[in-house]
Amino acid sequence: MQRRAVRRLTLAAGLLVLLLLIGTTGYTLIVGMSLIDAIYMVVITISTVGFGEIVPLNPAGRLFTVALIGSGAGLVAFTFSGAAEFVLSGEWQEYLDQRRRQRMVEQLSGHTIICGYGRIGRHVADELHAQGLPFVILDLDAARVERVRHRGYLALQGNAANEEYLQSAGIARASSLISAASSDAENVFIVLTARSMREDIVIVARANFDESEDKLLRAGATRVILPYRICGRRMATLISRPGVADFLDEVMHANKLELLIDQVVLEASSSLVGQTLGAANLRSRLGITVLALGRPGERVDISPGAHALLVPDTLVIALGTRDQLQALALLARQG
Repeated sequence: MQRRAVRRLTLAAGLLVLLLLIGTTGYTLIVGMSLIDAIYMVVITISTVGFGEIVPLNPAGRLFTVALIGSGAGLVAFTFSGAAEFVLSGEWQEYLDQRRRQRMVEQLSGHTIICGYGRIGRHVADELHAQGLPFVILDLDAARVERVRHRGYLALQGNAANEEYLQSAGIARASSLISAASSDAENVFIVLTARSMREDIVIVARANFDESEDKLLRAGATRVILPYRICGRRMATLISRPGVADFLDEVMHANKLELLIDQVVLEASSSLVGQTLGAANLRSRLGITVLALGRPGERVDISPGAHALLVPDTLVIALGTRDQLQALALLARQG
């Protein structure tokens, strides 16, 4: 409805400008009026105000005026009625809100696009919000999008499997995309579309069935998450190792405990490069605990020893406070 009203107003305005040009040209060529007189004559004619002929009209000029009145009066009425409907219906407010949201999306960079705001998407958005990470939600359901906006989240309505809507969500500038639609088939289409638009974007997809995991990976997903599998493992861990489960749950939620688990990648300029883990002495220097190391071309070492060599692009997974991990991230970038 909103787009139709805007298109109607745009069309009417364009036709008015065209009519003004035609009328000005006609009075200039047919009657020989000056440019200013011709414009003035067109305006008073199509607005049906009329103050008489400012220049005597020949028969051809009068016939041209009759045609101009017939077409102009209807067009002016059409324009004003459309404008009145647009303003009185409140569509202008929704249009301005939509333009404001689109400008906010255009200012995002390195953000995450959440496709689908169902049970999974809602928790993803809440977690990203808690971590202070930028994101935009894309969902097809208008009522659901409205509820998201009431929570203060940035959301757009549209089909995430459509390139136009992914473009509107800023996929060209996004760092990652989460496909959390309720249907595996929908997620496959979303992943295919997103991967065709961006070869380097990180895509995490949801799968309800084990057999869908391979399809999503072939479609271009970087990682596939099966909520029911994770839920089953979590429930089994709560029975067999409740203490471990509670500890990991607390560590992974910054709002409940000071400790966090985070990852950094060592840049070539880092002073840590070329040192062994023991020589770097991160435990004494920063107070963090290194849990794992992932060197390029090797599997992640979940129990790195003091002799482990730190090279450029090494992935360091560490446990510590927020300030300690921020100091590690700074050390990973600088010499």
